[in-house]
Amino acid sequence: MQTQHDSTGSTSWAMFAGFIMILVGIFQQIQGLVAIFNDDWYLVTNKGLVLSIDYSVWGWIHFVVGLLIATAGLAAINGRLWARVAGCVLASVSAVANLIFIAAYPAWSIIVIALDVLVIYALAVHGVSQRE
Repeated sequence: MQTQHDSTGSTSWAMFAGFIMILVGIFQQIQGLVAIFNDDWYLVTNKGLVLSIDYSVWGWIHFVVGLLIATAGLAAINGRLWARVAGCVLASVSAVANLIFIAAYPAWSIIVIALDVLVIYALAVHGVSQRE
């Protein structure tokens, strides 16, 4: 049997995850725009990355992933089940993309990966009792 306290706590975590997803989405979009418009900002050339892809391609990948994460974050705040599932998947994609991109700008990538892990934790562990 579920108490009111449990439901409120889970809802709070889902709301928290939604706001963090919006923040991660904005970070990803900024990272994407920098890669698209200013290749010289990054610490290594694209040949020093795990996957040797042009920075403008990386920029579009980060920008689109960021847009999707921010959109799912808005839906998670509104209590949508699909947004919690999409949030876990997109946070995983974001974490892997930033792990591959880590040589280009380590501090930024580590921050985004940490926030991605926090989103996955909040949605997977504490979002169980929240219903649409």
